Amino acid sequence: MKVSLAGFNVDYETLKEIAYNKMEKISLTPEVFSAAYARISRSSKSVSELRRIAKQEIEKARISNRKIIFEMGHHSVAEHAVFNFDIMGVSRLLTEEIEKFRLCSYTEKSQRYIKLKGDFIIPGEITKSRYLNKFGKIIQKGKIFYNKLYRKIVNYEEKKLGRRPTKVEKKSIALKANEDARYILSLSQKTQLGETINARNVELLLRRFASHELDEARKFGKIVFKLIKKIAPSIILFYEENEFDRNTYSELQTLIEDIKRKSRKLEDEDVSIVDWTRNADSFLIAAILHSSSTLSFNQAFEMTQSMDKKEKRMIIKKTFEHMELYDTVLREFEYINITFALVTSASCFAQLKRHRLATITTQKYNPELGVTIPQSVHDAGMGKEFEEIINRTNDLYYQMQKELPFAAQYILTNAHRKRVLLSVNARALYHISRLREDEHAQWEIREKTRKMVNLAKRKMPLALLVSGGKDKYPEIYKEVFGTYPKVVKPILPS
Repeated sequence: MKVSLAGFNVDYETLKEIAYNKMEKISLTPEVFSAAYARISRSSKSVSELRRIAKQEIEKARISNRKIIFEMGHHSVAEHAVFNFDIMGVSRLLTEEIEKFRLCSYTEKSQRYIKLKGDFIIPGEITKSRYLNKFGKIIQKGKIFYNKLYRKIVNYEEKKLGRRPTKVEKKSIALKANEDARYILSLSQKTQLGETINARNVELLLRRFASHELDEARKFGKIVFKLIKKIAPSIILFYEENEFDRNTYSELQTLIEDIKRKSRKLEDEDVSIVDWTRNADSFLIAAILHSSSTLSFNQAFEMTQSMDKKEKRMIIKKTFEHMELYDTVLREFEYINITFALVTSASCFAQLKRHRLATITTQKYNPELGVTIPQSVHDAGMGKEFEEIINRTNDLYYQMQKELPFAAQYILTNAHRKRVLLSVNARALYHISRLREDEHAQWEIREKTRKMVNLAKRKMPLALLVSGGKDKYPEIYKEVFGTYPKVVKPILPS
């Protein structure tokens, strides 16, 4: 694992001083912004003057930060300090933990577009255990099979063409082989990402990771803290291990064991709706009326109830009339919500987790939910060998699970599944639909998203009138309005 502090926001005047070689006694720290902006509400000075003072008196600024954040409880001032991290050599399992912090930005190495070397980590828990040798052997077997499967898929797809593929076709075939062969790689596979995160969320990450079950997460937290503790000591205050993060979920799990034993086991659907805003279309229209008139919401809702279907559709259509592909739907769509229960593979979840304006909670990966095997694996005649590796993987997982309940997941593959609870508002669902129903989206998340949107349309048909992948947007728009949307080209700088 290698984590580097790639950058942080610095006062512009300081940057100018550096540029003109006036570097004496300059403190490079993002705390300047937190200290200056924290004083805006109670000072008659201009914000620029407050920032200048904070820069010149950095120790006083730090004392002020601690007082405002700790004594007065105004944690939001820490959000003005922003850090960038280069994160390399971490496992795919750890990235799921890192990317749980939604008010941050992540760009992760894609297993779809890059032919992988199969590098993996051996976590501390397994290094110290009696399973180390078995773990390494199965990981290596998966790595060898990944390369073999990649070649088989490429050969099958090229042979299916019946001729020599063009450059474009070769690229498309390589993409398919990359994204489908990776299903056999383990969650211990190494990856890298760039992260942009403000100080408030850094503190939350540090606190949670200090209490985390994974040794890799605890190690990651310690490295991050070491990188920033001297740069921004006044805005990272609550970062130590604590009982809330360490014990809450584990004690809940113990508490419900007896209840779970008594319950009837039900079959899982891979996509289902478990909750939604009742009368969603009417609620949405009432919210739109409320924003566009002087009516109270109750009056607007009552008016909506008296409308016929044609009038309701007319109002909803008007909200979409001038919308282009890159536009988001109106904010009023955020008042209606829908919650899905999903069963998804690790490959699919790696993409789903990036939709941060949603509420996402998950269980651990569970071999009892089966695995997702791409059709191309069977087409290439590799299905039986794929399943044999999965069976060996599952056997070792069950051996490890009792002693290492969390770390045992490292041996599982991108094909393994877990249960996910996803709650989104209609506006966020539009974003997911545009991106994940598009023809360029990975096939599994495209199928999942189509199921989600189709189910949601039954509950809120007007609200989701123009939902769909961005590649289909012109046709969707034409179906509703009888004409194609205007095509507005982006304005490029001269």
